[in-house]
Amino acid sequence: MEKYGISDNHIIAANEGNAVALACGYNLATGYYPCVYLQNSGIGNIINPVASLLNEKIYAIPTLFIIGWRGEPGVKDEPQHLFQGEITLKLLDDLDIEYVVLDKNVTFDIVEDSLNKFKSILDKGKQAAFVIRNDVFEKEKLFDYKNNNSLIREKAIETILKYSENDIIVSTTGKISRELFEIRENKKLGHNRDFLTVGSMGHSSMIALSIALQKKDKRIWCLDGDGAVLMHMGALAIIGNRKPNNFVHVVLNNFAHESVGGMPTVADKINLPEIAKKSGYEYAETVNSLDELNDVLSNLKNVLSFIEIKVSIFSRKDLIRPNITPLDNKNNFIKFLRQ
Repeated sequence: MEKYGISDNHIIAANEGNAVALACGYNLATGYYPCVYLQNSGIGNIINPVASLLNEKIYAIPTLFIIGWRGEPGVKDEPQHLFQGEITLKLLDDLDIEYVVLDKNVTFDIVEDSLNKFKSILDKGKQAAFVIRNDVFEKEKLFDYKNNNSLIREKAIETILKYSENDIIVSTTGKISRELFEIRENKKLGHNRDFLTVGSMGHSSMIALSIALQKKDKRIWCLDGDGAVLMHMGALAIIGNRKPNNFVHVVLNNFAHESVGGMPTVADKINLPEIAKKSGYEYAETVNSLDELNDVLSNLKNVLSFIEIKVSIFSRKDLIRPNITPLDNKNNFIKFLRQ
């Protein structure tokens, strides 16, 4: 992507399961072998369509996977990747996906030999995968995806905290949670009101909904991202149907999967507040500046609310990572939540 950009031959799917379905349709329509590339954290999303759609005992759809290996045993990584990294190869074995692990010593001959081996596997309607260790690919950044939004996400989060006070916050995967953590750290506000959803991308809104339904005396904020919302968009309909009046759903929309490389989403081409309204949210608005955000937040009512904040693709190079473990985050959070 960074070298050639996103062409019509590359569809950035809403989630990895969708990518598998796209691969199936491509093979059915053309007879060619599709390629699906993903991080290993997305293997969970491909298990069902691989097992019940692609597998040779079902429709026998030949597919090549390219899988980035986070959390490889013995390699330092973030906590949310550790268990997934441990079981990555086991999952591929269980899915009957033949794989070759590539490291930084890989040569074109090794890749060519592997592809020749894979061809005989794909010809049988089976699946194969390259599992990519860290530092295999060279970095050649010719394309730099940006948007025209001027509001910086970190400033938006900082503004939200002025209004949330002792409210509960559930934040989504990636830089949103990191920025929330650092703002709390710098202002010495503590972290016990925040549940940092460091993994399970796309599911923070359901965590927040369930908390809102159980803790009706507290206001619950979900700090979401556009990529995360798109991954499991059906959540909007479930939230809208339950209509908790203590739920504020904030989507920090930069039209990109910034935390995992900056790949563009389609969130600049759809009307998220209108979708939220049609899904049952009682209030939905878009803001483009801090002045607009302050105005919306200062006039929030006790109704199910959806706030889209259009932000730039930007994060500081020195942005810290949480220095508490997920277990400590959970334990501190539930002490505050249940008091």
